[in-house]
Amino acid sequence: MSTFIPHPADAISIATIRALVADIVGNVNTGHPGSAMGMAPAAHILFTRFLNANPRNSKWFNRDRFVLSNGHACVLQYILLHLLGYKMSMNDLKQFRQLDSNTPGHPEAILTDGVEVTTGPLGQGFANGVGLAIAQAHFSATYNKDGFDVIDNYTYVFTGDGCQMEGVASEAASLAGHLQLGNLIVVYDDNHISIDGDTAVAFTEDVEKRFQAYGWQTLHVDDGDNDLEDIYNAFLEAREENHKPTLIRLRTTIGFGSRDQGTPGIHGAPLQSDDVQALKMNFGLPADRSFFIPQETYDIYAGVASHGEISDAAWNDMLESYRKRYPTEHAELMRRISGKLPYGWERGLPTYKPSDPPQTTRHFSETVLTALVPKLPELIGGSADLTEANLTRTETMVDFQPDSTGLGSYKGTYIRYGVREHAMGAIANGLHAYGGVIPFVGTLLNFVGYAAGAVRLSALSRHQVIWIATHDSIGLGEDGPTHQPIETAAHFRAMPNLDFWRPADGNETSAAYYSALTRRQTPSILALSRQDLKNLVGSSVKRALKGGYVLQEVQGEDLTIVSTGSEVSISLAAAKMLKDDGIRARVVSLPCWSIFDMQPLEYRLSVLRSGAPILSVEALSTLGWQKYSHEAFGLFGFGACGPWPKVYEKFGLTSSNIAKVGKDVVDFYKAKGGKVISPLVKAIRPIARAHL
Repeated sequence: MSTFIPHPADAISIATIRALVADIVGNVNTGHPGSAMGMAPAAHILFTRFLNANPRNSKWFNRDRFVLSNGHACVLQYILLHLLGYKMSMNDLKQFRQLDSNTPGHPEAILTDGVEVTTGPLGQGFANGVGLAIAQAHFSATYNKDGFDVIDNYTYVFTGDGCQMEGVASEAASLAGHLQLGNLIVVYDDNHISIDGDTAVAFTEDVEKRFQAYGWQTLHVDDGDNDLEDIYNAFLEAREENHKPTLIRLRTTIGFGSRDQGTPGIHGAPLQSDDVQALKMNFGLPADRSFFIPQETYDIYAGVASHGEISDAAWNDMLESYRKRYPTEHAELMRRISGKLPYGWERGLPTYKPSDPPQTTRHFSETVLTALVPKLPELIGGSADLTEANLTRTETMVDFQPDSTGLGSYKGTYIRYGVREHAMGAIANGLHAYGGVIPFVGTLLNFVGYAAGAVRLSALSRHQVIWIATHDSIGLGEDGPTHQPIETAAHFRAMPNLDFWRPADGNETSAAYYSALTRRQTPSILALSRQDLKNLVGSSVKRALKGGYVLQEVQGEDLTIVSTGSEVSISLAAAKMLKDDGIRARVVSLPCWSIFDMQPLEYRLSVLRSGAPILSVEALSTLGWQKYSHEAFGLFGFGACGPWPKVYEKFGLTSSNIAKVGKDVVDFYKAKGGKVISPLVKAIRPIARAHL
C-alpha cells in the first residue's frame, strides 16, 4: 500500500475550492454551497491522487468516470473541471445557473464538458454509477487479453443523505453488491443534514450495516473536513478490493468554514458577504478578492491533467499493439466506441405477409431480438424479473454474472435486474453513458411508471435506452386494473425526446426496433401486446417508419379511423362493417406519434386529411388524441379483471361497437354541417424537434 504524501498546495487548494463555492453562489445569489464546501477535501484528494482522465480529450474511452449523484452540489464539480482545464472558463463559473450557460443548476451531460451523467433527482446518479461499473466490467471481460488491460477504469460516485433515502439508490446498491462490482467506489457525504433539518428526524438507520448486508465493503472517514491522509487511505483500500463495491462513509460538516456550518440553512442559500470575507481570512486567502485562485492551485491540477494526457497516449499505444495482435476484437471494440452499427445489420429485421400466422407483438419482438442480438454485441438486455413475460432473453444470450456464482460471466449480455424497475432504468442510463452499449430493458408497460424518473432523465440526457414494455393495455386481461395501463401512454407520449411505439403487427414491430436502434439520441418505449394480432394487409417496415400511414385508403370518405396497436385490427373490421352500411371509412395506423410529428406537414395532412371527421380508437386514455382526431374513443376510467375478449367487450372495444360509434360520428358531423378541417391544421404549430 502506497503512503500518503502531502502536497504543499493541498491546504490552499481546498481552501480555494471552498471560497470559490461561496463566491460563485453569492455572485448569482442562488445555489447550494453546503455539500460542495463540505466535500471539498475528498474531491481534492480524489481528483489529484486517483482520478485518471484527460481534460484535453474528455471522451477518452478508458477514463475513470465520476458521478455527482448529489447534483445540487454541482458548483464543486464545475470548479474541479475549471481547475483541470476542461472547457470551463472563469466566466462560465460566474454565469452559474444563468440562462444558456454551461453551468446549470444541476449537472447536465449534454451541456457541460467533463460531466458524465445528468443528475439532480436524488439517487439517479448512484444508479447511473452502477450502470457505468457494469459496462466497464463487461468491456473488460470481453476485450481484455493477457498483457492488454485495454479497459480498466474505475467509477467514482459522490452521494449524500438524500440519495441514501431514495429507493432507486437502494435498489441499485442491492444489485451492485450481488454483481460484485469491485470497480465501483461510492463516497457517502454523511453530514447529517437535509432540507428539513437534522437527519435524525427521518433517517436514523446504520447505512454501513445496510451496505454490508448488500455485499459491499464499507469504510469510514471520521474527519472528512480535515483528515486528508485518512481520505487518501480509504480510496486506496477501496481500489484494492476487486470483488466488492465500496462505500466510504465520509463524516463531514456541511458548509464547513461558514458561520452557518452544520445547519440546514447552509444547504441551499448563499453566504452573507461578511461571512464570505471571514471565511477567506480564516483560510488564509485575501478577503477582498473574489474568484481568487492562487497559481499553486492551478499548478497542482495542471499536473493531474498532464498525467491524464500521458495515460491517454500510453493507452493509444497499447491499443495499436492490441490491434496487431487481436485485429477482430480491436475492430469490434472501435466500432462499438464509435457508435456505428455494423454494415447491413438491418437485413436481419424480420418482415411479414398477411398470410403469416398471428402472434402477440411481444413474440414479434422476441423474433427481432433473436435475429439481431448475434449481430449487435452492443445490445445488453435485461428484465425486472419478467423475462418469460417480456420475452427479452434470446437463446444465444449469457447472463451477466460474476464467474464465482456459476450463473454466468461478465462477458454476458443479459442482466437479471430482479424486481427493481426504477434502478433498472437508471442503470440502463449509466450503461449508455459509458459508451459502446445500447441497453434494452423489459417490464410490463404499467410498471414503466415505477421508473418514470429514470425514463425522464433518459430523454433529457439523450440516452438511447429501449424499453420493451409488454402487456400494453386492458388486453392483458385477468391480472386486472392494477396491472392494466390506462394513462401510461399519455404520460410518456407527452415527454419530450421520447418515442413511444405501439405496433399493430410484425412489420410495425420491426419498424419500431429499426427506429429505436438508429435514433441514437432518443430513448424508445415499445408497448407490446399480450394477445395475438394479425399481420395486416398494407403494413410494411418502410411505411411504419413514418410513424403513421394510411393502411386502408378510400376516396370520398365519410370517416377516417385512426388507431394503434391491437385496436388497428378492430378498426379495420369496423370499417368493413361500415362499408356494408354504405359508409366509406379510411383506416390509419399511427404507431408512433413523435415520429409522425417529424414528417413534413404535407405528408401528415395526406394521412389525416380534411374533408371528413377523424375518429381515434385506442384501449387507453383518450388524452392527447385531440391532436390527431376530432373524436376519441377509448378508456375513461380504469380497466377490469377478466378474459381479455370480455374486457374489450365490456368497454365497447369491438368491431361492431366501433362501427356503431363511427356511424354516430358521421351522422353528427353531417348534421352539424360545414367543412371538416383536419385537426393538424393549426394557427400555432409545434416547435420543430430537429434540435433533439
